[in-house]
Amino acid sequence: MRTPTTLTAPPSLGPLLARGALRSPFKHPRPGVSFSGAGHRLVLPGLRVDPTRLAAYERVCGFPTGEDSLPLTYPHVLGFPLAMSILSGRDFPLPLLGLVHTSIEITRRAALASAGIYELSVHVEELAAHRRGTEAVVVTGLRQGGDIVWESTSRYLARHATEAAPAAREPEPGPLPVLDEWRLAADVGRRYGAASGDRNPIHLHPLTARLFGFPRAIAHGMWTVARCLAAHGVPQRARVRADFRAPVLLPGTVSFASDGARFALYGTGDPARIHVTGRVDPLPGPLPRTGPAHAP
Repeated sequence: MRTPTTLTAPPSLGPLLARGALRSPFKHPRPGVSFSGAGHRLVLPGLRVDPTRLAAYERVCGFPTGEDSLPLTYPHVLGFPLAMSILSGRDFPLPLLGLVHTSIEITRRAALASAGIYELSVHVEELAAHRRGTEAVVVTGLRQGGDIVWESTSRYLARHATEAAPAAREPEPGPLPVLDEWRLAADVGRRYGAASGDRNPIHLHPLTARLFGFPRAIAHGMWTVARCLAAHGVPQRARVRADFRAPVLLPGTVSFASDGARFALYGTGDPARIHVTGRVDPLPGPLPRTGPAHAP
């Protein structure tokens, strides 16, 4: 196994997105493509959370502000620049433009103190065949005191012609009971982009979204999941799985639904229009004690 690459600061996300966009036309995904850098980790030790950015994130996603612990989804924001550093690299074979975040699974093993000091790591575990193309499986981990306290697995799909027959899909479960209706402003993508650093043009303005085939700007997938989890509630020790099904156009209105374990985001008045589905499962066992964090 290759020695991890240790960073002294998180990379700047804007230049990485621009680099990935410029390289995308020269990358042509195909069945059986491989990635020589699979498994190689980028590591950022001594990570501290910026309280101003955290508060902005909490406000736009609907989490309470000023809490002592991080929202479940916030470490994804911390790891996103490292993931983009890999996915925009010259040797990564899938084009960054057009990559679709299809799902995320998150495991939180302990409460994450907002004032804590962490080690962050990101790597591409593999490129996996998908019925519509190839998925990059990206793993992000957060350690404290040598222990993994948070981990996520995200799948990003590059569409292309495939040789395999489409996999049989499981029947859709019935719609969940609708608990609330949310009217989403046109600036949700810009506000989330400012808080997270993810200023992808499809989320920012109708004009830039139309360049990529969308009639209006669309909400970030990770914003939709975070907003659902803020409404649903998550135990400190939990495993969450979410699947991104269809984009949410901005401005727009959506319905939040939940049965206590599962959650979903539907089109208003049309449960057949599913934007996000997910599930929250508590982890067994007591909450581990975490002592005060100290800088290494």
